[in-house]
Amino acid sequence: MNSVALRSVPGFADRLLSFTRAVDVRRADTDADREEIFRLRYEAYLREGAIPPNFNRRFSDRLDTTENVWIFGLRIDGTLVSSIRVHVATEEYPDSPAIEVFPDILMPALKAGKVVVDPTRFVADAEASRAHPELSYATVRLGFVASEYFNADIGLATVRSEHQAYYRRVFMLEKMSEPRSYPDLKQPITMLGVHYPTVREEIVRRFPHMRSTPAERERLFGGPLARHINARASHAVGGQAVVGA
Repeated sequence: MNSVALRSVPGFADRLLSFTRAVDVRRADTDADREEIFRLRYEAYLREGAIPPNFNRRFSDRLDTTENVWIFGLRIDGTLVSSIRVHVATEEYPDSPAIEVFPDILMPALKAGKVVVDPTRFVADAEASRAHPELSYATVRLGFVASEYFNADIGLATVRSEHQAYYRRVFMLEKMSEPRSYPDLKQPITMLGVHYPTVREEIVRRFPHMRSTPAERERLFGGPLARHINARASHAVGGQAVVGA
């Protein structure tokens, strides 16, 4: 992408759209891509004081290897600058960080046949974030794209207290829990969520970069498991979508 050209685009919404179209979003399907992301995670979480130092200088957990996870890296001029992972959970595939921490709230929804989109592990390079304020918006967009692709019923953001305002403002999320301890992190986490059909048009109106094409959704999330989840969801009664951040 041409990072210099982006600075000449007027208006933040226009800059978001231009940035999102230009940045290189890659699904991390190889071991090398994932290792690079795990090291970016480590640096980001260590910088925030969310984790203690470790000898390997990488941060990962077992949920990075579940069947129902998609991990993404965003690159500028070939350099990894941010990452996010997205779990898509159903009764058949219940693995998800939020479901582990908030099972009393979410398991009844899975048992009722709902689809849960749970984006987590959003991290960004500090220098790139300062240079490109659009970066966070382009990264968390992938939860919105997942909710569109999977026709999700429940979308989530599990965040620290100081980050709640951002997710409320961008995705119109509402508080679903009190803070709880979260795996491998020092600070407690609160779960937020929103009903997608209710807010989708308003979010897209305010943030046009959230839109995606069928081809983009298929490129990012397509595969045998995605087709299986979508086929099952299409037979669910009253299936409605909810966006995750």
